[in-house]
Amino acid sequence: MQFFGGSEINPSPQVPTASGNNAHMMYVFNRNGVCLLYKEWNRLLHTLNPQQDHKLMFGLLFSLKSLTAKMDPVNADKGNLGVPQLPGQGCSFHSFRTNTYKLSFMETPSGIKIILVTHPKTGDLRESLKYIYGLYVEYVVKNPIYNPGFPIKSELFNTALDQYVRSIS
Repeated sequence: MQFFGGSEINPSPQVPTASGNNAHMMYVFNRNGVCLLYKEWNRLLHTLNPQQDHKLMFGLLFSLKSLTAKMDPVNADKGNLGVPQLPGQGCSFHSFRTNTYKLSFMETPSGIKIILVTHPKTGDLRESLKYIYGLYVEYVVKNPIYNPGFPIKSELFNTALDQYVRSIS
């Protein structure tokens, strides 16, 4: 796209060529909205402090879940907009895409929310999110030292997560 004065503006980012450049960031929230994990791999711009960023992301998820439940064309009992739905209840969303990123989302029956933000041309990541949840169960939930509801500090989990996310193409 060309603007006045001849400057070139590219509305979408270049497709990454090296493996591991697709993931920008990842969040893991518990059912109460506490951010248990935040990781960055390829985030170029930081506009908010981490607490504001976590609140904004959780609020976005809460709003999108409420909106999709309210617009459900199948279920007659839609509830009130803004009232949280139980995991697996009603209509849900898996991802959305903009011209600069794709947000993929998975919520488990226990209320754990995993969000992976990637390049917009990344394909369906539902299986990848399930695999990441499997890593979470193996290295975090089964760890007798981990205290549920507190940030994840497992080096084994972080290493396995980094290796896996860098392998997603």
